[in-house]
Amino acid sequence: MKTMTLHEALRWASSFLEQRSLEQPVAEWLLRHYLQIDRAQLLMRLHDPVSDELLTRLKQDLARHVEGIPVQHLIGYEEFYGRRFTVNSDVLIPRPETEELVQTVLGLKASYFADRRVTVADIGTGSGAIAITLAMEDPKLNLYAVDISEAALTVAKKNATELGASVSFLHGDLLEPLFERELRMDIVVSNPPYIPLAEEEELAVHVKEHEPHLALFGGDDGLVLYRRMVSRLPAVVKDEAIIAFEVGVGQAEAVREMLQQAFPIAETEIRRDINGKERIVLAYGQLR
Repeated sequence: MKTMTLHEALRWASSFLEQRSLEQPVAEWLLRHYLQIDRAQLLMRLHDPVSDELLTRLKQDLARHVEGIPVQHLIGYEEFYGRRFTVNSDVLIPRPETEELVQTVLGLKASYFADRRVTVADIGTGSGAIAITLAMEDPKLNLYAVDISEAALTVAKKNATELGASVSFLHGDLLEPLFERELRMDIVVSNPPYIPLAEEEELAVHVKEHEPHLALFGGDDGLVLYRRMVSRLPAVVKDEAIIAFEVGVGQAEAVREMLQQAFPIAETEIRRDINGKERIVLAYGQLR
C-alpha cells in the first residue's frame, strides 16, 4: 500500500470531520501537535510521508473526537494570547472572545492608572488564562486569581509556573477570599459561568460532557454569579477602580444595570466582541 503524504492525511482527516459536521481545522491541529511544528512548517512539509504509527494515532484521536472529546483535551493545551495553556476536564477551555476581555482591561488600566502599580483580581480563574496573561503583559499589575475548584487551581498554578507568571492563587467562592483577607482591588475581572441551566441540552457534546459544569452554568437565568459578585464588589474595590465582566449573549444590559445600581456615579459601558455580540460589561472611574 502506498504511503500517505501529510497532504493526503490532512485531506482525508478533514473530509472525515466534514462528513460528521465537525470542525475541519481539528485535523491540522492534531498533525501539528504530533510533529511539534507550526502552520508554516506544516505547509512546507505537505509532501513528506506519514508513518503508520502517526496515521494510527490520527485515526484513534479522530474517533475520540467524534465521541465528544475536545481536541484541546486530546493535545492537552489551548493557545491564548499567543501562549500555550495546559487544559483538561477540570477547567474551561479558554475562548478567543476572552482575549478581548484581557485587551480591554489592559487598555483601561493604561488610561486610568498609567504606569502605576495596581492590584487586580481574576475571579473564577479556571486555567488561569486571564490572570496569567495580564501578569505577563503588564508587570505593573499585582495579580490575585480566585477559584472555588481546587482541581482548577492545580491547573492554573501549573500554567503560571510553566509560563513564568507571578500570580497569587486563592481558593474560595467568588469574592469571599478577598473579603476575608480585607484586600481592596484596583481592578476586578471575571468571566464567570453564565449559561442558563435551561440551555444545557443545546450545548455541543464536546462542551456538555467534557467541560466542568461548575465553570459553565450560572443558574436558571445565567446571572446568579453576577448578582452575587456585584452585591459584594463595594466591599472589595477601591473608590477608583475598574470592573470588567465577560457575559453571555443577551445578558449585557442586565449586568450593566446591576453595576449601575451598585455604583451610581461610575461610568458603565457595554462592548461588543469581534463577532458583533455584546460580550464585555464595564464599570470604571470614580465608583463612589
